[in-house]
Amino acid sequence: QVQLVESGGGLEQAGGSLTLSCVASGMSFHRYFVGWSRQAPGKEREFIGSINWNGDWTHYADSAEGRFTISRDNAKNTVYLQMSSLKPEDTAVYYCGLSAHATVTLAEFQSWGQGTQVTVSS
Repeated sequence: QVQLVESGGGLEQAGGSLTLSCVASGMSFHRYFVGWSRQAPGKEREFIGSINWNGDWTHYADSAEGRFTISRDNAKNTVYLQMSSLKPEDTAVYYCGLSAHATVTLAEFQSWGQGTQVTVSS
């Protein structure tokens, strides 16, 4: 059974940093791209970025470029989302998901975790 568990969310002040983790189980983790998305209240879910199988390729949405960094540790079945220079508009529930190829289309991700709440105060 494929399972993704996000953690690391919380309350942070604007300009601060947070690192989210996504721990995967139930599949050959190293064979998958892993992406992050977020959903703010009243808004559609938004693609944030993705990382390839071995971590030597990443792609970010404009909203994340330059402030967020995705990395992975296949030995730990874990992907990280390092967020810096946080803004109040980064407030959302953050999710990680698996895909078989590089994509920014959320519907092409096979599985998503339950999410972790990030709240950025001004």
